[in-house]
Order: sequence, then C-alpha cells, then structure tokens
Amino acid sequence: MSVRVVRYVERPELWEDADAVSSAVWPEYNRHGDVLNRYWGRLVEDFPEFQFALCDEQDEVLAEGHTIPCAWDGTSEGLGDGIDEMLAGAFELRNADSKPTALGALAAEILPSFQGRGLADRVLEAMADLARGAGLSNLLAPVRPTFKARYPITPIERYVTWTLDNGEPFDPWIRVHVRRGARIVRPIPNSMRITGTIAEWEQWTDMRFPEDGQYTFPAGLAPIAIDHRRDLGTYWEPNVWIIHSLDE
Repeated sequence: MSVRVVRYVERPELWEDADAVSSAVWPEYNRHGDVLNRYWGRLVEDFPEFQFALCDEQDEVLAEGHTIPCAWDGTSEGLGDGIDEMLAGAFELRNADSKPTALGALAAEILPSFQGRGLADRVLEAMADLARGAGLSNLLAPVRPTFKARYPITPIERYVTWTLDNGEPFDPWIRVHVRRGARIVRPIPNSMRITGTIAEWEQWTDMRFPEDGQYTFPAGLAPIAIDHRRDLGTYWEPNVWIIHSLDE
C-alpha cells in the first residue's frame, strides 16, 4: 500500500470527518478528558502544521497524527505528570511566545480497518520528521499501552516492567516505540483525568454503578472511582513516558 503524509495546512478539507476518525478509534469515555477537551479543538487552529494524516492514493484517510511543540529540560522530572500537563503547558508556552524544545506526541489514530498493517510505525516516523523539521531533537510520548485494558487492576508501575521471552516489552504499542530506538523513562499513573456524572459514565461505559466504590469497565486502563453523594465518577488514565532522541 502506498501511503503519504499530508499535513493539515496542506489539505484542511481532509479533516472534515476528523470526529468520525476519533469515534472509530477511541472508546467513548476516552473522548471526555477534563483538560484534553479544553484544548483538543484548538490544535488545528493554533498548531495546524503539527497535525497530519496518512492517506492512500485515493486520498482516503487511513490514520491521523496529533503533535504539539512543548518545553522539556531533558530530565525525567521535567516531563511532568503526563498528557494533561504536557498539553496545557504547550499552550502556555505558545501564549508566552517562548521557544519549544521538544515535540509532544498526543495521539496516533489508526482506523480499525487499517490496523495491523505497519501504519503505527509510519505515524511515529512522520512525528519524528515533524520534530526534525522544526529543529527539535526529542519526541516525547505519553503512551497509552494497548493491552493495559486487559489488566486494569495491575498498577502501571508493574505493567510497564513486563516483557516477552525475548526481553522486548510485553505491550505491543510500547514495543513499536522501543523497536524504533526509543527509551522507556517512567510510568505515569495519573496522566489524563476524566470526570463526569454517574449518568454520563453509565452512558459512556454501558454499565451500571449501583453503589460507591472502585469499578473496572470495558476498555478502561484502570478502575473508576464512583461517589454517589457527589454524583461523580473520577478516572485517571495511566500512560508511560517514552522518549525518542532524534539526534542520535
């Protein structure tokens, strides 16, 4: 399959069905991040040159990639607490008219019908090319592990240490990054916060939450905390910090 990278600034009309792509890729709950939703719609307005699609010969969109220039001091501590902090910090950096020092990888959205064809690696390659083109030598990725939903009660700190018999990472998405030479820096237990009313969470998950407590749910990477008195469901999505050093 012939695949080419098309930036938003080149063909903005390709993003007319962007919401349909997100709906096909992400579980419903994952599209309601407290911080993520505050900024997500502004990516193509404020950072159009850092959003791209993978297209075939007929201009059919196969995948989308979302990135954002951000600041990083080169230390593990300087990475912060995941995608929420990285995204908010990138917009603050822009508002302050300060110079970015790295590119943050926000999402790789591959349509289900095209998954398993090597496009994940192509998305990461395109992200790395964007970073190099902007003069940035590191790609920072708060990675959402593919198989973590199968083990929702296992802490991310333990999950990230699991390996296959050959020593490679157990998780397939982490494995794609590592095979490109990236390094796992540390787990992020509280990367993306999602809150909603109990009714909203029941709609998002197609479950009932009859009493207070911790619940696992379909496609959730960790349990959700339900509080009926406050009519509140609180979920923290765990990620893993992975760094691609592009000048090596």
